[in-house]
Amino acid sequence: MNKQNQGPLVHIVKRGALPWYCAWGIRAAAIVLALLACALVTTLLTGEDPIQIYATMIKGAFGTTRKVWILFQNIAILLCVSLAVTPAFKMRFWNIGGEGQVLIGGLATAACMICLGDKLPNWLLICTMVAASIAAGAIWAVIPAIFKAKWNTNETLFTLMMNYVATQLVAFFVILWEVPKGAGKIGIINQSTEAGWLPQIGDYKYLLNILIVAALTILMYVYLNYSKHGYEIAVVGESERTARYVGIKVEKVIIRTMLLSGAVCGIAGLLLVGGTDHTITTTIANGRGFTAVMVSWLAKFNPIFMIFTSFLLVFLDRGASEISTVFGLNQSFADILTGIILFFIIGCEFFISYKISFRKSARKEGKANV
Repeated sequence: MNKQNQGPLVHIVKRGALPWYCAWGIRAAAIVLALLACALVTTLLTGEDPIQIYATMIKGAFGTTRKVWILFQNIAILLCVSLAVTPAFKMRFWNIGGEGQVLIGGLATAACMICLGDKLPNWLLICTMVAASIAAGAIWAVIPAIFKAKWNTNETLFTLMMNYVATQLVAFFVILWEVPKGAGKIGIINQSTEAGWLPQIGDYKYLLNILIVAALTILMYVYLNYSKHGYEIAVVGESERTARYVGIKVEKVIIRTMLLSGAVCGIAGLLLVGGTDHTITTTIANGRGFTAVMVSWLAKFNPIFMIFTSFLLVFLDRGASEISTVFGLNQSFADILTGIILFFIIGCEFFISYKISFRKSARKEGKANV
């Protein structure tokens, strides 16, 4: 009697394209499950009311007008870095160097403010800062791009190592420019004259940064979806062989795209140094170059969706800090809650792309074959 050959009990099948409302429904369900899991963990480990925990998170982000402006400023900077790395990721060039490119852009801005602050009119100084930050970020990004295009080096390791070089360069100049000597930091640059400080719109300190990033978001969306360059990026990302076959110069696309990526990171450095902090430190990027990777992937390289993913991550960070302060919990607990929520959000992407199928019960054969 021949036994029927049975397949595995469970197997994973790739889905077809889901309607957008189904995909976002799965994401919404993941967020609800994440909040329930956080409530359970909170109750078991601390005895605190989870409803109060969530209310505190909301208060930490929206409790005062100042907190709201800080929230949107942080969203703008994270979104700016995310926009910068997205063209490279869409091309399947794994640019992990956003952190270093932001630092170099910020360093170029600070150098202009310190060295030229008393030598140029403010409008000309700001124009010089813009040009210097864009050029510095672009140069820092194009170095690994050239090596990738010419000698097929590993761009992940190359861009990652460039982060460390950028950090040490900033550390060197911080010591060189420190005020007062021996302080180990620069302090507020041109505090008395405000030379090189980006202009403030009315009473809103961060509004200019937000408007600049909003414009960049629209431009990047149009560039990626409606321009010839955006089409070439998509084709190279799908298959370099196909791109070469249709006449696209892959090396040129790699270098051009990384120039753009670094330039936008340079703008993020300009906004941080010239528009927000008015100083330069080795931690001014605050890990945004790495967080931007998550933002870009979760948004499926769509600049519009990145607005929402940036908001979510910044909201979680602000809320977690508020929890630590109000309830006297250490930062680790707040990070645990953030980690649980991110785990569910990232994990739900699996169920958007794949589905789990179970083996159907085998039918009994009437008679054995002789």
